[in-house]
Amino acid sequence: MNILVCISHVPDTTTKIKFVDNKLDTNGVQFIIGPYDDFALARAVELKETNGATITVLNVGPADTEPTLRKALAIGADQAVRIDAEPLDAYFVAKQIAAYAKDKNFDMILMGRESSDYNGGLVHGMVAELLGMPSIAPCMKLDLEGDSAVLAREIEGGSEELKVSFPLVAGCQEPIAEWKIPNMRGIMMARKKPLEVIAAEEVGEVTQYVSYELPEGKGQCKMIDPDNVAELVTLLKEEAKVL
Repeated sequence: MNILVCISHVPDTTTKIKFVDNKLDTNGVQFIIGPYDDFALARAVELKETNGATITVLNVGPADTEPTLRKALAIGADQAVRIDAEPLDAYFVAKQIAAYAKDKNFDMILMGRESSDYNGGLVHGMVAELLGMPSIAPCMKLDLEGDSAVLAREIEGGSEELKVSFPLVAGCQEPIAEWKIPNMRGIMMARKKPLEVIAAEEVGEVTQYVSYELPEGKGQCKMIDPDNVAELVTLLKEEAKVL
């Protein structure tokens, strides 16, 4: 089985971030594998351990994303690819992934349901459309059955189970697998695993980011005596304007 896992390089979710001149100030920011991508990688490693597979991890990004790729190798991927470009938007990233994957005969292309920086949730669907593959997201279960995969995903009001023939694209989330932490042996082996850098495909600009703004701060909270219903109703009408 041949699996491609696409990972994003994002700020740690506990890191305080700020913007300077409409750009993320990376000073003091620690970067990690996108949390949802971590689940996709963990499931790929489980499938490798139980069924045998070759795992390629891919990131679209500049050279400073390579430590993130090395961590993925330490977790259990066999080889890594970095497409040398700034990930401008979801369409740009999807085009790069599709261009790389089109002739590699991957059985599955796994990634997180969304990245934790932009939370767009668009790339897996775009990659599937560009490659003519089915796309399943958010995928919470992935098992193998012959030349097909059995997947479960969330839908409004519950979940549904699907059986899909290979090849396929899945946007993953918990509880598809348990996160894996690289051990010392994995870290040492990752240094010897191949990391290929390739040039990006030319893609026309389709979106522009105009500005970044922090959300407005929370207003003061007014405490109302639980027996004073009339005052509460008045405030909801006149100040909150929700009635």
